[in-house]
Amino acid sequence: MIRIGLTSFNEHSSLTGKKSSSLYEYAGYLPLVELDTNYYGIATKSSVENWLTQVPANFRFVVKLYAGFTGQSKWQDSYPSVAAMQTHFLETMQPMIESGKLFCFLAQFPAQFKCTKENVAYLETLRSLFEDLPVAIELRDYSWYAKEFVDKTHQLMRTLNFSLVMVDEPQLPDTVPLDNTITNKDFSLFRFHGRNQAYWNDRTGDWRKKRTLYRYNPAELHGLGEQVQQVSTGSAEVGVIFNNNSGGDAADNAMQLKKILQLNYEGLNLSQIDLF
Repeated sequence: MIRIGLTSFNEHSSLTGKKSSSLYEYAGYLPLVELDTNYYGIATKSSVENWLTQVPANFRFVVKLYAGFTGQSKWQDSYPSVAAMQTHFLETMQPMIESGKLFCFLAQFPAQFKCTKENVAYLETLRSLFEDLPVAIELRDYSWYAKEFVDKTHQLMRTLNFSLVMVDEPQLPDTVPLDNTITNKDFSLFRFHGRNQAYWNDRTGDWRKKRTLYRYNPAELHGLGEQVQQVSTGSAEVGVIFNNNSGGDAADNAMQLKKILQLNYEGLNLSQIDLF
């Protein structure tokens, strides 16, 4: 099955017709969402339970791991140990895990996380922290994809039963390629960030809002769709997340790809249009 979704649920006015939408309203259009709430601070268990009440049975969540797991914040500021951080996170997420609505946890590593022996060892540690739970790894440094290491990267992901995220982003000397190698046959995850080369590495001004300012054109979407279809033949579940939303383009692109792939999602929440 191919599920298409967006990063967050409340900022896609072209999808729902509302400036700020609820998760229930979002789930009337798409069957997958990526939540980054936990990245900044682990959510409360009641919040997770509330999310689950708003979505239908066939809806799935991609949940970004807390930044302490990926070295983008100091876990020591909030927890006495990695074990304590892990316990808190998994206890909070237990309702979603038990519900069967977790597509995967997403470990998005920064560009500073390079292909080194120390970082390979940390990936092994990360797997031990999450045991047999579905985890997707997004690597943002080219060293993992260099000619001399890419096969080893793939094998490492297979050995650890991780799904290596298939990333579309601007192609620059230090960025990663769109690699559609399947490393976990149970599930694969695409993340489309857009191809805005001008602002991808720019850190001046309000750069975060410009970085994913991009609208995929029809030819680009057809090309991405072909890759998604190819991966779906070797992976039981495929998730596609559009993150190109600085200008509000993600929802439109998601619906365009849905049409290209001729996907018809049944069992979504009733939208206001359905009620009349």
